[in-house]
Amino acid sequence: MHDKKLYGTATVGTKGQVVIPMTAREDMGINTGDRLYVVGSPTKGVTILLKEDCIEQFIETMSLQVETFKALKNNKN
Repeated sequence: MHDKKLYGTATVGTKGQVVIPMTAREDMGINTGDRLYVVGSPTKGVTILLKEDCIEQFIETMSLQVETFKALKNNKN
């Protein structure tokens, strides 16, 4: 929670495009052609960009955890 950083501002253009500040792209490893998922809460006014490979890694990790929990549960029975 202590690695948060304010990278500045970005303006939404007429086509809905937003330029991510260079330092943010560098720190986050965001490169040309990377796919970002847009997640948010309309009622809270929150928008989050998630790198596709981070989501894939998260899903893979969670899938492995589920398999581990299943194995532990089966060993108890």
